[in-house]
Amino acid sequence: MPVVIRTNMESMIVQQNLNSATNALNVSIERMTTGYRINHASDNAANYSIAKNWVKQLSSLDVVTDNTAMGKDMLATTEDNYSIISTHLGRIRDLTEQAANGTYGIDSLKAIKSEIQARLEEISRIAENAEFNGINLMGSTSSLPNGVDLQVGLNGTNNDKINLPSTIFANSTVNGLFKTDAGLMDIVKSANGGTAVSDLNTETGYAALAAAFSGLKKSGDDYVIQTEADYKPAKTLTSIDSVIDLISSRNTALGAAENKLDSAAEALSIQIQNVTSSLSTIRDTDVAAESSAYIQAQILQQASATLLSTANQMPTVALNLL
Repeated sequence: MPVVIRTNMESMIVQQNLNSATNALNVSIERMTTGYRINHASDNAANYSIAKNWVKQLSSLDVVTDNTAMGKDMLATTEDNYSIISTHLGRIRDLTEQAANGTYGIDSLKAIKSEIQARLEEISRIAENAEFNGINLMGSTSSLPNGVDLQVGLNGTNNDKINLPSTIFANSTVNGLFKTDAGLMDIVKSANGGTAVSDLNTETGYAALAAAFSGLKKSGDDYVIQTEADYKPAKTLTSIDSVIDLISSRNTALGAAENKLDSAAEALSIQIQNVTSSLSTIRDTDVAAESSAYIQAQILQQASATLLSTANQMPTVALNLL
């Protein structure tokens, strides 16, 4: 091998190895400090792209999980309000049946009417004020005439949505519940002194409906007991039962929708778990393996640094020949 001064190949070889060891050491440090073995596309282009897509998917899954939870909260709010309305309807039915007993005088019937009217007013108040996140759920101006589509999937297909039908959120004020019963409205007209009531969600409407339920009839500014020809407790009780059944059917629909959301939430949880596991497999640092690589690179770096000093002294051999 020739002895030269200008070109020190040994030093160049050692420098190359030193750079390689230093780069490997830096990579190990980055991987252990970030916790990821893929920090740049150059680390593994294919897995880098896959990881980015999975990160985006996990973000979307978190959003639809929140959507599902909010949907359940909306249904729970609606159900709770229906439960209160059902309680009032049950008490109104009891009072109507109580009024049908011929043992009550005018004062007792007026007291029954007063409680029925108060409960009717409360039903409408609850319905009008039932809201979720600014959405009117069951009032006369319900914001949900077309129901609600809950986004519980990653895409825009029908399989990614759960529809809550508009019937769940129908008008549940006194007007919305009783006005469509033509037979009942005839009784209300009679109880209102023969004047038809166009809107039950008014003081006049509540009073007339309460009078019809309690067997009273308006006479001037006061009320009297209905005549035998006017009094139709069987019809009023049937009407109340129909409304109670209607509220019950809406609660049944709410329960079915909640079951769907529970199923969707469980599926989302499993999907998040699987994607997270897969992402960890291709992206997360194996600290045990990387620690070994770090120690190896560190030893090689130290060895190369030591040998570089020796390699740099190689041209001085030429001085011995002079």
